[in-house]
Amino acid sequence: MNDNGASHWFEDYAQDTDEIEVEEYDITVSPNDFNVMTLYNFVDSGAVRIPGFQRNFVWDLRRASRLIESLILGLPIPQLFLYEQQRNQFLMIDGQQRLMSIYYFKKMRFPKTDKRVELREVFHHEGKISDEILHNDKYFQAFNLRLPDKLPNQRNRFKDLNYSTLGEHTGQFDLRPIRNIVVKQNSPSDDDSSIFEIFNRLNSGGITLRPQEIRSSMYHSKFYELLYNINNIPEWRRLLDRPEPDLHRKDVEILLRGFAMLLDGENYAPSMVRFLNQFSNKCKQYDSVENSDENNQYLDRLFKSFLNACSILPKDAFVRNGRFNIALYEAAFTAACEKAFKDRSFVKGSLDVNRIRELEKDQDFAEASHAGTTQTSSVRKRLDKARKIVGSLDTESRPR
Repeated sequence: MNDNGASHWFEDYAQDTDEIEVEEYDITVSPNDFNVMTLYNFVDSGAVRIPGFQRNFVWDLRRASRLIESLILGLPIPQLFLYEQQRNQFLMIDGQQRLMSIYYFKKMRFPKTDKRVELREVFHHEGKISDEILHNDKYFQAFNLRLPDKLPNQRNRFKDLNYSTLGEHTGQFDLRPIRNIVVKQNSPSDDDSSIFEIFNRLNSGGITLRPQEIRSSMYHSKFYELLYNINNIPEWRRLLDRPEPDLHRKDVEILLRGFAMLLDGENYAPSMVRFLNQFSNKCKQYDSVENSDENNQYLDRLFKSFLNACSILPKDAFVRNGRFNIALYEAAFTAACEKAFKDRSFVKGSLDVNRIRELEKDQDFAEASHAGTTQTSSVRKRLDKARKIVGSLDTESRPR
C-alpha cells in the first residue's frame, strides 16, 4: 500500500529511497507578526497562494466563527507557515483553514460545502475569487458569526455580527498580529525541492503527499497542461493498462519522466526528485518565451506519433504482474523518439514488442533498474541499452 492507502500500480525502484535530504539546502526560517489586514491583503492580491497540493477548505461556519472571536478578543491562535518563492510571493504551507477563515470573514461570505472543490480550483488557477462568484448565492452564503451563547439568558455579544457590523471592534480585529513563520530556500536557487520535506514534516496528520502532487502545483505551466491533456488520451490509458487517471498523479509523473529524459537527459544528476523539479521549473520559465506554444504543440504531436507507433503493442507491453515498469517505459520512449526529436520531426513505424521484452530481460538493464537506480551511471546505462536494443524509430515530417 502507498502512503495514501491505494495499491502501487507502478514499478519504480527509486520510490522508497529517492528522498529529499534537507541538509543539502540553505534554508532561512524567519518569524514575522503580520496583522490581520496585511494577511487579508496578501491573499486578496495573490501574494499568498494556496498551493494545489493542499486539501480543500474544510472548516464549518461555527469553527471559523470561533477563530474570528479569538482574534477579536486578543486570544492567541496557532502560527502560520509560509514558503517564500520570491519577494512578496508566498505559498501557504500550514494554516490554510485559519487564513481563509479570516479572508472569508472580511469578504462577509462563507463558501458552501458542496462548492468547495470547484472554488479550490478557481482559487488555485486565478489566485483569487472574483466578486461575481463571491456574491453568487450558488457558491457562498453570508458570513455572520455563529457563536454559542455563554449562558441560556446571556447572549454572546458577537453572535450574528459580520465584518461590517463589528463597530468599535473592527480596528482591533484588523490590527491583531498573527505570528507567521516564513521559510525561504536560499540555495540552490534553481531548485526549491525542500518544500516537499517541509510540507510533509509540518503536516503530519497521516497523509503523506507524493512529490508529483506538490510538483504539479509548484511548477504549473503550459507544458503541464500538455501533460494533463495527453494523460487522458485513450491510447495512453491503454498503454498504462489503467482506464482512469491516478488520483495522486503518478501517471503524470511517468509522462514527465519520459519527456525529461528525452529533452534533458544529458543533464541528469541525482536525485530523480530534484531532476524532475529542475526540469519542471525550466518548463515553467519557458512559458514566457515567444515560441513556447509552438514547442508544446510539437511535443504533443510527437507524443501522439509515439502512441501511434505503440498501437500494435499488447496493452501489457510495459506491465508486469499488474504493475507498470517506469524504467522500461522511459528508456524505450527516449530511444524511440530521440532521432525524431533531434530532427524536429515525428516517429513512424511500430515498436517491436520482442525488443521491449529483450530490453527488459537484459542483465545490464535489469541491474541498472534495481541497484542504485537513480545514480547517473544507472540512468545512462538504461538509456544506452534501450538505444542498442529498441533503437530509434524512423521519422517523418508529419505524424500519421
